[in-house]
Amino acid sequence: MQSLEGKNVLVTGGAGFIGSHLCDRLLIEPINKLIAVDNLYLGKRENLNEAYLHENFKFVKADITDYDQLEKIILDNDINLIYHLAVIPLEVSIEKPVWCFDQNILMTQNILEIIRRNNKNISLISYSTSEVYGSASYTPMDEQHPFHSHTPYAASKAASDLLIYSYSQTFDLDFLIIRPFNNYGPRQNEGNYAGIIPITIKRIMNDEKPVIYDDGKQTRDFIYVVDTAHWTVEASKCKSAFGKTINMASGKQVSVEYVIDSICKELNYKGPIKYRPKRPGDVNVHEGDMKLAEKLFNFKNMISFDDGIRKTIKWYHENLIID
Repeated sequence: MQSLEGKNVLVTGGAGFIGSHLCDRLLIEPINKLIAVDNLYLGKRENLNEAYLHENFKFVKADITDYDQLEKIILDNDINLIYHLAVIPLEVSIEKPVWCFDQNILMTQNILEIIRRNNKNISLISYSTSEVYGSASYTPMDEQHPFHSHTPYAASKAASDLLIYSYSQTFDLDFLIIRPFNNYGPRQNEGNYAGIIPITIKRIMNDEKPVIYDDGKQTRDFIYVVDTAHWTVEASKCKSAFGKTINMASGKQVSVEYVIDSICKELNYKGPIKYRPKRPGDVNVHEGDMKLAEKLFNFKNMISFDDGIRKTIKWYHENLIID
C-alpha cells in the first residue's frame, strides 16, 4: 500500500452526496490539502460542514466544464491527485439527453487535457457507474461484463471510461476507475432527481404514498456511502489497483419491493403503495462481483443494507425539512 501523505488532492463534485463523504474520509489521511470543487447543481455547501472543520480543506464553487477555470484550480494548488465525481445524473438524461451526455464527457475530457497539456504527474481516480452494464447478462457482474448502457447517462459514463483508458494508453496517464453500484445513505439528494431511498423517505414523512415503478421485483446492489468512500481511499493507496476498473458494491441483490417495505417498516407506515408503469432506461437485475477489490485491497462490506437504512432514516429525521 502507498501513502497519501503530503498529497494535494482535488475532489470534483465534492459538495455532492458521495463526494462530500469522500472528502470526510480523505481528511482522515495525512494529505497536505484538499480542494473540493462543485457548481452546486445538485451539491450542497452544508454537505461539507464536517470538512470545513479541517484547516487544510477548501471549497471552490466552479463549473469544471469551464476548462480555464479548472486548469487554474489544478495548477494554482499544485494538485497531484484528482478524484473525479462530478456528474450530471441519470434522471436528467431522460429529460435532456444531449446536454447530459455532452456535459459528462466534457468534464472528463477537460481533466484529461489539463493533465496532458501541462505534462503533469497527476493520478486520476474517476467514478464510473454500474449503469454502463445495463441489466445483468449474468450475475454477479464482474468488471468484464459487457456494456449495455440503457440511458444517455450510462452511455456518457461508458464513453468517459473509454476516453480515460485511451489517454492512459496514448499519453501514459496514471488512472483508476471506480465503478460504484447503487449508493445510499445520509446527504443523498432528496429533491429533484432523487433516488428511490431518499424520495420514499420524504414521501412517507410528507404523508404521501410510496411509489413502486413496475412490479418491484427488479433488483439493485446497494452499498452504503460511507463504505464506498472508505474503500475508494483504500483503492487509491493500492499501487496494483491503478490501470484497472474496479467495482464498488455489496455483492448482494435487493429488490425494489424490499427497499420500499424496509423503509415503510422503519417509519411505521402501514398505508397503501402506489404502483406506476416501468420507467424508460430502468434495468432489471444488478449484482456486483467484488472479487477483484477483495483481492487487491481486502474489500469487505462493512454496513449491511438493513443497518444502512436505519442510519439513513435517522439522518433524514434529523436533517430533512418537510414540505
